[in-house]
Amino acid sequence: MAVFSEDYWPVAPAGYAQAAIKSIVTPTPLFRELSGLESPSGVGFVLELPTGVALRAAVASVILDRVQDAGNVGSILRSAAAFGFRQVIALKGTAALWSPKVLRSGMGAHFGLTLLEGVEVDALQALQVPIVVTSSHQGDLIQNLQLPQPCAWAMGHEGQGVCPQLLARASVHVRIGQPGGEESLNVAAAAAICLHASSLVH
Repeated sequence: MAVFSEDYWPVAPAGYAQAAIKSIVTPTPLFRELSGLESPSGVGFVLELPTGVALRAAVASVILDRVQDAGNVGSILRSAAAFGFRQVIALKGTAALWSPKVLRSGMGAHFGLTLLEGVEVDALQALQVPIVVTSSHQGDLIQNLQLPQPCAWAMGHEGQGVCPQLLARASVHVRIGQPGGEESLNVAAAAAICLHASSLVH
């Protein structure tokens, strides 16, 4: 269902309304109250969230292990979509993938990805691609590795990193060199570096 503000409706592209089964035009002040954005665009869509999504065993994936900051999660979704990783598996304890802040920071990436939430670590046994984990303390430098493709990159909790159970399942351990001397990278920045490095294998 498409929802338009009164002032945007007359200038809205016809395709917006055609994409929905129903269109509603609301007073502009009401539309601003409905939107979570400071400067809403004048159109929004109401849709049902996907349910019963099955894990795709052989697809290049990103595993989120208790990543809690919604901005980080949304940024990782954007990187996954940009670099050809078509599935994101959020383990229990990860921020809700469809929360408003994750949606905003994802900037539309949700709609090009298979998203699974509340997944238990044991469910990763079904994956047919190797799991790659990052660590600031172990593994080879990312630029020195022939990265497997496709693979599943595991990104861990902002403070604790990847959990021991997931570390034990990993086929490859990777370290991102930091010649500037920082102790660690933000998880979203690390994800962008790793996923980009994997995309260069093609």
